[in-house]
Amino acid sequence: MFETIRRRFQALQTQVDFCSLRYVEEDSESLSVRQGRQQPLVRRLDRGAMIAVADGGGYGYAATADLSEAGLRAAFERARDWARATAGHGVFDYRRIDLPSPKGQYRGAGTDVAAEWPRAALLDLLLSESAAAKGEDGRIVDWSAGLYKQDIRQLYLTSAGGEAEQHLRALTPSLSVTAFDKGLVQTRSLGRSSAQGGLEMIAESGLRGAGRKVADEALQLLAAPNCPSDKRDLLLMPDQMMLQIHESIGHPLELDRILGDERNYAGTSFVTLDMFGSYRYGSDLLNVTFDPLLRNELASYGWDDDGKTADKAWLIRNGILERPLGGDISAARAGLDGFALDGVANSRACNWNRAPIDRMANLNVEPGDQSLAQLIAGIERGVLMRTNVSWSIDDSRNKFQFGCEWGQLIENGELRGVVRNPNYRGVSANFWRSLKAVGDASTFEVMGTPYCGKGEPNQMVRVGHASPACVFGEVEVFGGAA
Repeated sequence: MFETIRRRFQALQTQVDFCSLRYVEEDSESLSVRQGRQQPLVRRLDRGAMIAVADGGGYGYAATADLSEAGLRAAFERARDWARATAGHGVFDYRRIDLPSPKGQYRGAGTDVAAEWPRAALLDLLLSESAAAKGEDGRIVDWSAGLYKQDIRQLYLTSAGGEAEQHLRALTPSLSVTAFDKGLVQTRSLGRSSAQGGLEMIAESGLRGAGRKVADEALQLLAAPNCPSDKRDLLLMPDQMMLQIHESIGHPLELDRILGDERNYAGTSFVTLDMFGSYRYGSDLLNVTFDPLLRNELASYGWDDDGKTADKAWLIRNGILERPLGGDISAARAGLDGFALDGVANSRACNWNRAPIDRMANLNVEPGDQSLAQLIAGIERGVLMRTNVSWSIDDSRNKFQFGCEWGQLIENGELRGVVRNPNYRGVSANFWRSLKAVGDASTFEVMGTPYCGKGEPNQMVRVGHASPACVFGEVEVFGGAA
């Protein structure tokens, strides 16, 4: 299909300042079982193209699933007409920047071998883990397991000779168990272990053998006391650090949000343009990078959807805010206000029928120098929490309250008993400034979710978050109802 798209794009005879075509083909499938029964198979094959035109300082785009020469020409003409209609009337003159024309190929983790999807064997695995989760205990009232795979091919062409191909493959395993007894309900899950790669991701996710373990933890939570309500040190494991990074670093640093684009829908940000280069976002131990080149992380790629080459960039270094999550266009818009900010390759769209906007990709906390045993030993009075179950954050991404599935008390440097309904709250900057210890590479885990929503119309994109375990000092923690 790529060769056909190339030929038809060349035939458009663009006659504009700049034109690009982004072709996306996605083959996805979801297998799932619930309470021992196979659920309906969900299979989706989707393909289409987005054409963008810059002309005379204006910009327009149009998408189409009609990939014939006539269909692509019609989309080009709509995009061209929009570009010319907006010339001189937009907030930004597109002649101010050089739109990229990348060349090359990028193959994500797992794409160097032929796709393998032994559906019958995978369903047997899900049924086996589901049966192990249920066991013979009547307190287990709901149990499910699933696998969601995506195979994505993209082609980006420009009128200036750009031609970039990308092939990505991702897998999301899931397993969840709910236990009920004496009016109490507790759910324990495998966690968000989405990553790029093939079937090897099943072993790396821990799905095999997880059914009984997750069920046992759900039953432990039923018998556990509520999390205490006071101020303690908080040890967050990587699967909860993922949510903390996502909500209180990722979204606040999206440059289009800072510029006001999301204000009427998904909120704004407490971060302002004048903070970059000087604002203390966290303690000296906080180091955050944008790294779309960490190959097995869920949002890895070679170029963003506006053709910018992907590179690792430091957003926060030794606690100081350095750079926003903004593509070239947003960075140029910030320049109109007198702020010279370096962008990153994060102009992303969820599919061919959406325009790219500033999104998180792989957003990671860099490892520190302490093992998990050392982190625990350094806590006199604290709580370990893992696996997010609830989240609430204000529309400027500042004040937050998060809840976890699993908690354990830490007393005098040792793990103690399990507690249920562990929650904590804080204010983003104050919280990150309380970071007092960062785990080393042995505690570092690569996590991800395919479900980050933003934009009008809404776009759900894949994001990755890798992090070590981290300790925060004197955090307000609390439990649920008695």
